Amino acid sequence: MNWFKEKRFGMFVHWGLYAIPAKHEQYWQRWDIPRKEYLKLAKQFNPQNFDPAVWLDLAEAAGMEYLVFTAKHHDGFCMWDTKQTEFNIMNSPYSRDILAMLADECHKRDFPLVIYYSVVDWYQPTYPNIGRHHEIVTDPAQHDMAAYVEFVKAQISELCSNYGKIHGIWWDMNVPEYQESSIHQMIRKLQPEAIINNRGFGPGDFSTPEREWDPEGADIGHQGHKYNMLEACQSVGLNSWGYNDNEDYYSSCYLMECIDRRLATGANYLLNIGPDATGTIPAQATDILLNIGKWLKPVRSSFDAVETNILEDKSLLVTQMGKTLYVHCPTSLNSSTLELKPIKDTPAQISLLNTGQLLDWTFMPIIHNQDKTAYLRIKNIPTEDNPGPLVLKIEFK
Repeated sequence: MNWFKEKRFGMFVHWGLYAIPAKHEQYWQRWDIPRKEYLKLAKQFNPQNFDPAVWLDLAEAAGMEYLVFTAKHHDGFCMWDTKQTEFNIMNSPYSRDILAMLADECHKRDFPLVIYYSVVDWYQPTYPNIGRHHEIVTDPAQHDMAAYVEFVKAQISELCSNYGKIHGIWWDMNVPEYQESSIHQMIRKLQPEAIINNRGFGPGDFSTPEREWDPEGADIGHQGHKYNMLEACQSVGLNSWGYNDNEDYYSSCYLMECIDRRLATGANYLLNIGPDATGTIPAQATDILLNIGKWLKPVRSSFDAVETNILEDKSLLVTQMGKTLYVHCPTSLNSSTLELKPIKDTPAQISLLNTGQLLDWTFMPIIHNQDKTAYLRIKNIPTEDNPGPLVLKIEFK
């Protein structure tokens, strides 16, 4: 887990056949598309603009430090050269191993790659699709969970054996809640440094709360198992994770506030984009990530600190590194002055980490302090036209 605790902000990429209709990554299920019609998309997928270097350039510009890629989503289409099913990228007009291309670029940059794999599979007849959440309905006479698990093991073995060093397996939607410890054992044998999330075939290394719900994220998929490490995941789009040509996008400001809250309390943050059918990342998503990068890079060091709980104002978050405190303001300040109860120590220097600007401070009490106690008060904080949440750096002697 060491690399994961150091590299706190990741890029999530949802990409597959569903980018062609451009409605939702669960297009097959949500629009009730006939199987034969959906499978025709595999004969159309030809993303001529796909360039992994462009994706990673954007990730680095956004301050992201690892990547999670959807090798197989719920539709069962595989974005790598798998020998376990014909429903894969090699049998599309593109006919190139997308995962291999992405892995090569990640290895060149020493950029950790984590592979997403959906347990739910609408294509494989052995998977027991019986209409539960995230499922369609298929022929029950062909359902065989044990056989499907062997299929999964064979695919995970490919992913852990054929793409060099990978940094993790990111499971999704173990709807049957089927437990099989041998799968995780195999991953750890083939990729000793790989981390495993909490949505697979047994307890993993970290929890993955989604879209700002479940703030603790302790028990997803495995009742009673507690996790010390959390990775919140969110998409730039309100409606979809895959490409949607009618998407509503979160504001950059909102996402920066969410990122600040999560990182300042010790969690990781995984932010998703959905490339279109050509492999191009939408302009709106690109702009959002670039805006986040402009804010994050100057304040990044404040998230490497240890969380503390010292302020009476619970809207503020505090991290600490040695004798330096970082005060995070996830939401906009209502004035240019901030009193930090109960701090009474004299600082050596206070600055706005976002810009490096030195800030004034005083211990002169403000009028509503009935106890007449003097607390540290920071003055003349710039509150207009800031690119994101403010982080105040307070250095003590």
